[in-house]
Amino acid sequence: MPASERATPGPTFPSPQPTPTAPPAVRRARHAAVWSLLALIGLCLAWELWLAPLRPGGSWLALKALPLCLPLAGFLKNRMYTYRWVSLLVWLYFTEGVVRAWSDRPPSNWLAMAEIALCLVLFTACTAHIRLRLRKAPAAPAASAAAS
Repeated sequence: MPASERATPGPTFPSPQPTPTAPPAVRRARHAAVWSLLALIGLCLAWELWLAPLRPGGSWLALKALPLCLPLAGFLKNRMYTYRWVSLLVWLYFTEGVVRAWSDRPPSNWLAMAEIALCLVLFTACTAHIRLRLRKAPAAPAASAAAS
């Protein structure tokens, strides 16, 4: 068999690095953030399309759920930057919830109170996740410096 027809080995890739497991508190904060974000998206859609829309048949205000869909990929990839900016974005939804809880009639004001609660859970989970990960981070460089 000529040399040009022989199978050449494919590129070799290094074996994947074992990923360190996150402490349970970090995992709980991450899960709380993901679930509260998903619940907030569901609430925004259900509220403006079926439960208490501004106009019968639904309203365009349901589009307020779109900005909440953006951080889903960052949450699932566990990107610290996403947790940081979501902890700021959530205050817009909190403000809307406070205004509508004060000014709307039932059942819309009850949904607004649920939005307020979900925003507080999301903010708390994001800030807890950030603080716990940053607390864990300085230990890694110090351990590698001591090993060398």
